[in-house]
Amino acid sequence: MVRLHSRLGEGKLGCILWLLVLGAVVLVTARLIPVKIRSAELYDFMEEQAQFAARTSTKEVKARILRRAEELELPLDKKNLLVERHAGRIRMRATYSVPIELPFYTFEWSFEHILDRPVFIV
Repeated sequence: MVRLHSRLGEGKLGCILWLLVLGAVVLVTARLIPVKIRSAELYDFMEEQAQFAARTSTKEVKARILRRAEELELPLDKKNLLVERHAGRIRMRATYSVPIELPFYTFEWSFEHILDRPVFIV
């Protein structure tokens, strides 16, 4: 009579497949998380610029955001950044795509940051 638990652990193929899946998840996560963090930093910077927009011109705000995107290595172009003031409000919109290179595929991750805040005169 063959005991059931004498056969446990004999399937090494399943372990190898799970390790491959785990490796793929770690690889994709390692590529995505830094891009998401840099994108969130740009959005936070845009919010900060909106808070102090009463003191600076829209041209200067736009230039600061473009400089910060360049520092963060995000591909934001001047034509894809809109900074406007209307009736005591500032509106900003930034759109860009970051290519994520994976071993067999290049994924274009698109971002769109939209801000619409009141301008407070300090």
